[in-house]
Amino acid sequence: MKKLFILLLFIIATFLTFCSKVFAEDIFKITSANFDTSNSVMVISAQDNTVGQIMPDVKTVTLENPKRVYFDINSAVLTIPRQDWTFNSAGIKQVIISQFTTNPDVVRVVMYLDENFSPSDIKFMKIKNNIILKFKNPLCNNPYFQNTYRDEHASSSDFYEYMTIYTPVKKQVSETNIVEQLQDAFNTTLQQVTAPEVEKMPLRLNTKYYIDNLTTKPNAVLINGFGSLTVEKPMILTNPTRIVFDMSNTLVAQNLRNREFKINETENVKIGQFSVNKARIVITTPNVEKYIPIYSNDNQSLLIANMNSVIPSSLYTTSADVLTYNLETLDSQTEAMTLSFNNPVVHGFDKTNDEITVYLYNVSKYNDATFKNTFLKSHLFANAKISLMNGNGLKLTIPINKDSLVNTYLGADGKALKISVKAPKKPAAQKTPAAPSSVSGVKRVVIDAGHGGTDYGAIRNGINEKDITLDVAKRVESLLKKQGYQVTMTRTNDIYVSLQDRVSISENVSPDIFVSIHVNSSTRPEITGIETHYYHQESLNLAQTVHSAFASAVKSNNRGLFKSKFYVINHTTSPAILIEIGFISNDNERAQLVSEKRKQDTAKSIVEGINNYFKQH
Repeated sequence: MKKLFILLLFIIATFLTFCSKVFAEDIFKITSANFDTSNSVMVISAQDNTVGQIMPDVKTVTLENPKRVYFDINSAVLTIPRQDWTFNSAGIKQVIISQFTTNPDVVRVVMYLDENFSPSDIKFMKIKNNIILKFKNPLCNNPYFQNTYRDEHASSSDFYEYMTIYTPVKKQVSETNIVEQLQDAFNTTLQQVTAPEVEKMPLRLNTKYYIDNLTTKPNAVLINGFGSLTVEKPMILTNPTRIVFDMSNTLVAQNLRNREFKINETENVKIGQFSVNKARIVITTPNVEKYIPIYSNDNQSLLIANMNSVIPSSLYTTSADVLTYNLETLDSQTEAMTLSFNNPVVHGFDKTNDEITVYLYNVSKYNDATFKNTFLKSHLFANAKISLMNGNGLKLTIPINKDSLVNTYLGADGKALKISVKAPKKPAAQKTPAAPSSVSGVKRVVIDAGHGGTDYGAIRNGINEKDITLDVAKRVESLLKKQGYQVTMTRTNDIYVSLQDRVSISENVSPDIFVSIHVNSSTRPEITGIETHYYHQESLNLAQTVHSAFASAVKSNNRGLFKSKFYVINHTTSPAILIEIGFISNDNERAQLVSEKRKQDTAKSIVEGINNYFKQH
């Protein structure tokens, strides 16, 4: 009789849960949760609003021992796993987001605080389908100037918050024990999970900017978000022709990732989370040279637009004048120009190998004599000039040397713009002239087919790494030669070549770049994917550019870039990379690696990456 009663209770509870979900008109389905420690913002996002859906009100409750604050999101369903974040920084110590009850549907967010952190410093905003928590006391101090553009694709300034994610181990509940099933479904606890009950997984969480919306306009893409955005030097790719804008320290909302948007009849844009701390915007267009980033005056929004189609007056509501000019020497190679304004400035930025152009769209007045006198004795800005644009705004033009490193910064109030330029180092005088890296502009490339002869490399099911690498290397050689490159191979047949001999071959021809091709292997047969390795900092851009083309063309797990001390890329003096084109230890990937299509796709993408690299240098 008791079992029958419990079974009846379970059936009623299940039916009520079903009915509440069927007839509810305003369920808030949470699809992502992100914490931005550098800007002290938590964003809880739901799926796009539907008819009848209402943003829920939230009220905080403060508790002690331990000090914590929580709030409930009513009529809400957590469609992602339970979140449990532990922070190493001060202020917020831990955040838990869980489905508190399912009848009614309530999601509870609990934040454990330091003793000196006041719950009154937590402020709520509701924008579209986002609940945003802004913490008054910052977890990181933000400087006045925010980096808006940089040439580097990786920097020591990249922000990582080292967190620990705790995933509760689900208890095994007997199918016949109805009471345990009821408790498991309706009695989720809020206590901190202790170590024996959890699986611990370290996570590097990127911060600084969070993209929550992307819209397209004729010949333009508008990106909206929260935080401080930084755009890296764009890359131009071919087949099809497209321009790539990477945004460092940026998270993309889950509902935007890997989506494609139409710009016009011939152009489209795709956005994705390229790596743990980088967003990628790819615009497919025949007009790649025309698209530039345009920054809002608060650095919260980014318009990537065809510069020929921009109507300056549509970008601002308040005009500005240049008030002061300043020159700063940062070190023996680096100078910075700073312009201050009476109102926030809206600006666009473009850079070629020999010139920087800054479009000051809402700026109408400046003093040409003061500008010239300020930078007259500058080593890097003496030839800079300001001119009026047709219709509206000013154009600042700065000649630069090839391989200069450029950064731009916008003041937190939008009333100051700083441009820093680091000139390339002059080569040291040599007693004996080095072999030229190129003849009549022809680029020299060394292609290194890994292993060979008695060195088989990795072996699986009678398939040898040395054979795959040589096949792909020859394809790369053939494609490069057809495009006019001067190519040197460390081996052209199945012979043994020592690591030192490979380095010596490269050093003897003094190439522009060195590319080594390998096949990966693991004791875990389920692992697949592609990797690119570099060691010296000057090889990083080559690694990023080639890997980007490689990862776009080959359908395999993108395992990313690694700084590795492999002998051949450590001892060569030219920019050098080592590419792991797949895992021979995985049955499916091994079958692909020996296929004609995979080998040709790999070779073509490596060549495309090399072409893209030289376009930037």
